[in-house]
Amino acid sequence: FPKATEHIPEQIAFIQSLEQKGYTYKTSDGIYFDTSLFKKYGELGDINLKGLQEGARIAANTEKKHATDFALWKFSPKDGAQREQEWDSPLGYEQRGFPGWHLECSAIAMKFLGNTLDIHTGGVDHIPVHHTNEIAQSESATGETFARYWLHNAHVLIDGEKMSKSLGNTYRLVDLHERGIPPLAYRYWLLTAHYRTQVNFTWEALAGAQSAYNRLTNYVLSLNISLEGIPITAYINKFTTFINDDLNTAGAIALIWKLTKDTSASDADKLATILKIDEVLGLGLSVIQTHAEQEKIPKAVTELLSKRKIVREQKNFAESDRLRDEIKKHGYEVKDTSDGQKLEQI
Repeated sequence: FPKATEHIPEQIAFIQSLEQKGYTYKTSDGIYFDTSLFKKYGELGDINLKGLQEGARIAANTEKKHATDFALWKFSPKDGAQREQEWDSPLGYEQRGFPGWHLECSAIAMKFLGNTLDIHTGGVDHIPVHHTNEIAQSESATGETFARYWLHNAHVLIDGEKMSKSLGNTYRLVDLHERGIPPLAYRYWLLTAHYRTQVNFTWEALAGAQSAYNRLTNYVLSLNISLEGIPITAYINKFTTFINDDLNTAGAIALIWKLTKDTSASDADKLATILKIDEVLGLGLSVIQTHAEQEKIPKAVTELLSKRKIVREQKNFAESDRLRDEIKKHGYEVKDTSDGQKLEQI
């Protein structure tokens, strides 16, 4: 998580590069980017430039050549008022100042990831101004595509309304925790909808997601972890198709539930398939399995289980039932499945 304040030299160098290419001009309050010189300006999201409003963070400036021009650097006021953070201005200007809020993203991203990013994410609200300006300044500086793919997520509503401090309807993960809801249940809820679909958060909806997530984790725990399975190719291919289709996580979640009901697949292969899928979804299912493996089964129980396996192979079912009852006294239930004995703690 690189900090913008630790990359001021990179941002100043970025402005200098744009200035050398003729994309900048100076006003009384800062250095601006001339958007008319970037012919693809506004293509992201097919923006109507005539109706485009200036970014809310930048006060209207009558010295700007065009309404869409944005500040690369803002000068600190000359009236003696000093900002908490300011630096020597680029291009030799004596007046100190600070970077524009679009600049830091391009400068830092390109430092660590190169001139062209594979994937750039963000909220839909960033399309008309912030991301549009990132593209303009970045591609003007390098002459290369800034990002190959843009993934813009829709906002989460709270009881049908936009989240805001004034309405007091903002929640944090700690609020979920205090209600006994694990954050991964919230993640599961988000994954049941497409990232570009606006979702409506209600405690009732989250309770339903938590119930489904609990059923899924319990199902994973019910599978025989002692058997080594192989991911089922047909399901992995179908999952890959869903994910490659603009991250169709809702389809992927539905696929998992379909797999749980597939009687043609062994428990071992089901488990291997689900854990392979969860490497992408990140629902913590492999961690659940690891914890289960680490829970030590009492030695007396494992010995009884071994004896029972032998007598069942000998078709001594009376002794098998007696050993089952003995195991139950230790707090464990044993079930016979097509994959062998399955042990569950009562």
